[in-house]
Amino acid sequence: MPLPCIIDIPKDSHFPVENLPYGVFTIRTGDSPRVGVAIGDQVLDLAVLEAANLFNGPELTHKSVFAQDSLNAFMDLGRPAWLEARSTIQELLTGENPALKNNAELRHAALHAMDEVTLQLPVKIGDYTDFYSSKHHAFNVGTMFRGAENALMPNYLHLPVGYHGRASSIIVSGQDVHRPWGQVLPADSDTPVYTPCRLFDFELEMGFFTAGNNELGHPIPIDRAEDYIFGFVVVNDWSARDIQKWEYQPLGPFNAKNFATSISPWVVTLDALNPFRVPGPKQDPEPFDYLKPKDHWSLDINLDVQLQTEDMDQPHRIAESNLNYLYWTPAQQLAHHTVTGCNLRTGDLLASGTISGPEKHQRGSMLELSWRGTEPLELPNGETRKFLQDGDTVIMSGYCQGEGYRVGFGDVRSKVLPAL
Repeated sequence: MPLPCIIDIPKDSHFPVENLPYGVFTIRTGDSPRVGVAIGDQVLDLAVLEAANLFNGPELTHKSVFAQDSLNAFMDLGRPAWLEARSTIQELLTGENPALKNNAELRHAALHAMDEVTLQLPVKIGDYTDFYSSKHHAFNVGTMFRGAENALMPNYLHLPVGYHGRASSIIVSGQDVHRPWGQVLPADSDTPVYTPCRLFDFELEMGFFTAGNNELGHPIPIDRAEDYIFGFVVVNDWSARDIQKWEYQPLGPFNAKNFATSISPWVVTLDALNPFRVPGPKQDPEPFDYLKPKDHWSLDINLDVQLQTEDMDQPHRIAESNLNYLYWTPAQQLAHHTVTGCNLRTGDLLASGTISGPEKHQRGSMLELSWRGTEPLELPNGETRKFLQDGDTVIMSGYCQGEGYRVGFGDVRSKVLPAL
């Protein structure tokens, strides 16, 4: 049964008491940002609760981590503080601690309508790594370019493939994205041209923020991953496919990826997601010991992508997927990232790579849905799409289904704007 709450939670809300995702928001232009949690269709202002001395446990007393413009200071306190904060907030919202329930003035100061706040990028992101962890996606893309018999590269089933992305161009949901310029090699030419991207694409991904600093030279064991994973967001890794095709050899993605990556504004903690941990896929060949977790480390998170063109009255779902389709789990991604002794820092973002399932409607990119443009996607109003056009809005969302409640992420949405 769902937990009770002192405020009404709309049916099918992504943000019940079981969730309590963290974000950063402002109320009015010029206000200082502060940290809040989403609850139903409202935002609970943790800076107000902090000022009222309601975070008075041993881990959070006098820490002043919520009157901040990012989650980094709170994340840096570590798991004991995260658990203490979650417990405190749940007790206040369920009424077990009546301090909020019985104080109308405090409730008025601490609760804000969701549609009256402006959400910010929740974390100061130092480094960004993007993986390629969906076997279905890798097989689809490999089949298009190399044939099914050579779809997966020889290393794919032995390690989580990844590359270092560009943290400075990570943006929050609601910020629109201009079609990028770049070099493209036309199909009938040996000479590239400089042109706006023609094959503009999305990639349905999820990412997690790390917290805590492992010392340089000291890997993070896979069974300590939960001490370093704070929470997850939905990620749209925008991609310029024609620019990527010309530039990616021999060093991989560069300008085709660095112009923008969109994330959802609410960070859903690993503690909220723990009830939805499930076994990962069977891996063959068996991975090395450093990639073998003792516990289940995949997550049952339903994902979808909707598309709305300028001529559509409402968005249309074009893809459904699930984080559990990943071949390499988040814990394996973290362990492999640090196996060399690479030092992660609080606020680093590690993204999954496109999450595709085994069926056509579960493909997490336009490249796959239209099969490289040879099978255009048909929309309800009669329009078709091979790749994204100017004016198209892409909306991604995700949630875990509990017994009578959902733990969700909200949306990450952006519109494609013309090239500058």
